[in-house]
Amino acid sequence: MAHQDDVAERTPLLRNTQNDLSPQGYGDIQVAPGQRQGVEEPPPLYSPPYNGTLGNVVPCRVCGEVIDITSRKDQHVVRCSTCNEATPIRNAPPGKKYVRCPCNCLLICNVTSQRIGCPRPNCKRIINLAPNTASIPQCQLPGLCRVCCVHCQENFLFNTLSNALARCPHCRKVSSVGPEYARGRGILSLILAAVFLAITLGILLGTYQYAASKKGIYVAYVGGFIAFLLFLARGLYYFTMRVSQVEGPA
Repeated sequence: MAHQDDVAERTPLLRNTQNDLSPQGYGDIQVAPGQRQGVEEPPPLYSPPYNGTLGNVVPCRVCGEVIDITSRKDQHVVRCSTCNEATPIRNAPPGKKYVRCPCNCLLICNVTSQRIGCPRPNCKRIINLAPNTASIPQCQLPGLCRVCCVHCQENFLFNTLSNALARCPHCRKVSSVGPEYARGRGILSLILAAVFLAITLGILLGTYQYAASKKGIYVAYVGGFIAFLLFLARGLYYFTMRVSQVEGPA
């Protein structure tokens, strides 16, 4: 469905039919030399079709020439014989809207579209339909920084105040932003490993004489050693973790 919508948005509204007043279509429109192609500012606001009292004629929305629509009232758009551009005479179909490219090509797209490409081979510009938010002040989050991933060298945003590991959205690998976080967690894990080892050895030395008659003591031995090994592995994991560097504020 998305492919069909994209094809529909790039299809010219008027084709070369016998009802067209000009057989050249869009191909004969020339772009001024040196005109830059690519992403442009949002096009001028589109004016709705003329609803005056001129009877069976409407003014061209590009050059202002009067167009006779007596035999073409069932069409959505008509072509001007003077400038060869399309002018809508009916509202766009439900869920669609008209957009006029700066080269005067009339396009139709979904009402939710944010970008649309001009189909003319000598234009091909991308029209940005999203509202311009450049003038809207951005709320800067405290601690938000640009980070260079140590694994893939791509940049991503990360809040250094979150006190957590950073997962790169590009390679999905985890790293520490700065060496302090990984070093602190590694030291804490080794301290806990040493504490569990000391507790387990104390229990072992104090109760080994009763272990033969009280089998439940072995559960404490095993649990203590497992906790020691887990914290030891976690400490080694943090100490060997690769570190991503902060490049600057977002």
